[in-house]
Amino acid sequence: MLVSILLFFALLVVAPYVVYLVWYALIQPTDCPANKSFKAESVSVVLPTYNEESIVVSKLEELANIEYPVDQFEIIVVDSSTDDTAEIAQKFANKHESLSIRVITESERRGVATAVNLGVDAAEGDVIFRTDCDSRIDNKTIQHAVAALHDSDIGGVMGQQTKVLGESQVETDYRNLQARNQALESYLDSTFIVHGPCFAFRREDFEPIHPNSLADDTELGVNLRRQGKRVVLDPEMEFTESGVSDIRGRRQRKDRRAMGLIQMLVRSRDMLGGYGWYGRVVLPFNWWFMIIAPWLMLVLIVGTIMMGFSWLGVGGVSTLIALAGFVFMGQRDALGPTQPLYAVFDSNISLVIASLRLLRGEEDGTWEVDTESRKAFEE
Repeated sequence: MLVSILLFFALLVVAPYVVYLVWYALIQPTDCPANKSFKAESVSVVLPTYNEESIVVSKLEELANIEYPVDQFEIIVVDSSTDDTAEIAQKFANKHESLSIRVITESERRGVATAVNLGVDAAEGDVIFRTDCDSRIDNKTIQHAVAALHDSDIGGVMGQQTKVLGESQVETDYRNLQARNQALESYLDSTFIVHGPCFAFRREDFEPIHPNSLADDTELGVNLRRQGKRVVLDPEMEFTESGVSDIRGRRQRKDRRAMGLIQMLVRSRDMLGGYGWYGRVVLPFNWWFMIIAPWLMLVLIVGTIMMGFSWLGVGGVSTLIALAGFVFMGQRDALGPTQPLYAVFDSNISLVIASLRLLRGEEDGTWEVDTESRKAFEE
């Protein structure tokens, strides 16, 4: 009886992934679904910062060298730091007078969502490009973003991470799986998850983000879809972030990100069943992947361990050893062709933790600084 129940739970966990993989194979989305046509428009880059004095100059240098007409390009830094980030950014601006760089300082830290709201409110460009200090974008990424937004059906366009600094196979596998999912959703209708380090939208379509939002980027995408606009992935908009495979090292960034995504799924539950394929397919599948499947996986793991002890007595400890071995090998990128399974396992762990933290009311919109992710970008 227990075996049948566990097999049923295993089928429930695996089936949606199989459906998406088959769907992806049938559609084979390989490029941006937008009708791209480049014509230079004014662009405002919004860069929220908090205690990033060691990496803010390298980010500003990157943006200063972007291939885009300088007279239609501005950079807005919104800072709430307790270190010298704002002062360093202002010194950079003073030394590069040919560039339009403005530094807005907040009297207190209120979170990324508030910083983005302030940046967009101060922006003068027709197109807003949202990015972060601990990321890098390709030299022509903003050109591709503007070209995609010329399609009147497209409200937002995001990039695809093509490199993970830190050589984390777990993060690479996770991003590759996520990119396939987002590419499929982009062709079906609109993608749910949005990448803040590389995301563009029109200023006129912007709706202020909730101050305690834990996923300001994804909330931007949801708001655009509410207005009838699509949000799509453009693989030509390339960007880079850092990542680690160590299970403890991944918790800070992955768990907080998972909290934001679950928060947005709950807040957008009124969209289920509407908004074309977005409400009928994209959102239900994301509900399954992020809210239901992680708990099914946990039940499956606990049930397997219980079955091991029921069948083998003390020998059932072998199931615990097998699980520990899977985690040990997975975080060392040593599982070979089965390594992507560990990436799925790791993300589900984050989603379970995130659900519990949200139930405890941990959603004030601010984060503990992820210093580990910034080390790869330090000068």
